[in-house]
Amino acid sequence: MRIAVMGAGGVGGYFGGRLAAGGHDVAFVARGAQLQALRGGGLRIESPLGDLHLPQVTVTNDPAELEPVDLVLFGVKLWDTETAAEQLRPLLREGTAVVSFQNGVASDEVLGRVLGPEHVVGGICYIAATIAEPGLIRHSGSLQKLVFGEYDGTPSARVTAFRDACRESGIDVEISDRIEQAIWEKFVFLVGLSGTTSMTRTPIGPIREHPRSRAFLHDLMNEVVAVARAQGVDLPKEYADDRLAFVDGVPETMTSSMHHDLERGSRLEVQWLSGDVVERGTAVGVATPANRAVADLLAVHADGASR
Repeated sequence: MRIAVMGAGGVGGYFGGRLAAGGHDVAFVARGAQLQALRGGGLRIESPLGDLHLPQVTVTNDPAELEPVDLVLFGVKLWDTETAAEQLRPLLREGTAVVSFQNGVASDEVLGRVLGPEHVVGGICYIAATIAEPGLIRHSGSLQKLVFGEYDGTPSARVTAFRDACRESGIDVEISDRIEQAIWEKFVFLVGLSGTTSMTRTPIGPIREHPRSRAFLHDLMNEVVAVARAQGVDLPKEYADDRLAFVDGVPETMTSSMHHDLERGSRLEVQWLSGDVVERGTAVGVATPANRAVADLLAVHADGASR
């Protein structure tokens, strides 16, 4: 497949690197220090599943320099979604799929509005990967999975081709025939994890052990479930209980990318996580006091220490 990776961070850098090593034609769109590092020394991945060094990669800061592609792996930060979507227009041809592996549930709405819904394929990823230094992606643990699918549930030729490309590249992969529900299922957990770890500045272990913080974690997730159901997403009413049981099985050191961003003084995605839950709750008449507390208090840090 001919693939463009829009945003060569932890997610885009890791999966794009694996796909390139698997023999696929992958081009990266990057900027700043990451762009310069990829141009100068290629892409390196450190992973328990095997290290990788691609000494030469195709990389640019301008998608217009690239030929149209079969698929865009879209992994920019949430605040850059609309701008990046506008920039990738030259990469599209009839049938090109754009698959977002960002956090949250709002990105595909933006991509559909900017690019047309016919180009949007839903996606979620499961991985702990960050830019350790420019040009180096560090993957923690063994989990590295992509789940994607057409919004109408059909096993289209383009999602089947992408599944095969992932398998050929050693990536765990699954096609979902209910991708909207799957995205919201991850969102329930992500909102709870990001909100509590960022507010307490601790990993999940102490949060799930203390009765009051555990109850707050449940409230955050339960509000997401209520909002999703009010929007017509088919989540079980007690799904927050299921996710709380899931939390009990994850490593006690697990934390969130938003917590990492907060500790680094970087900009936060809280507006598109708990903040989005609050906005959607207001629109459908669902109270979201726990998520409002997270969104309002983390607003102090939302722009990052350097801004």
